Amino acid sequence: MNTPPLTGSCLCGKVKYQLTGNTGIFQYCHCSRCRKFTGSAHASNLFVMPEDFHWQQGEEHVGRFEPEDTKHFATCFCKHCGSSLPWKNKSGKVVIVPAGTLDDDPDIRPIQNIYWSSKANWYIPTSELAKHDELPTK
Repeated sequence: MNTPPLTGSCLCGKVKYQLTGNTGIFQYCHCSRCRKFTGSAHASNLFVMPEDFHWQQGEEHVGRFEPEDTKHFATCFCKHCGSSLPWKNKSGKVVIVPAGTLDDDPDIRPIQNIYWSSKANWYIPTSELAKHDELPTK
């Protein structure tokens, strides 16, 4: 889906990026690596083409980790605040964008869960949990 440019950033704002062109695929990944990297039940990722991704500011603050035993997986993060950041997979054919780092609504929604059989045993879909607009009182 072609959309207007989208921006994203890390928590401290030292690193900023822009997506142009096709926003690609949006999916949740439940693999153990994504859980470890995000500290959550799953990663919420957009997959975009490398030519549609551009660092706008602070690329020198971007760290990268590539586990030796992986075919595609790597991670990027802000060296200052530790936020997850977009990363190019090892083949260089796609950029994985953590949706939580977007500053704008991407106008697409997740279409699938991947590595579902690897999901955390404690995972409960959010639709099954109580909902509060703010921090609940005791």
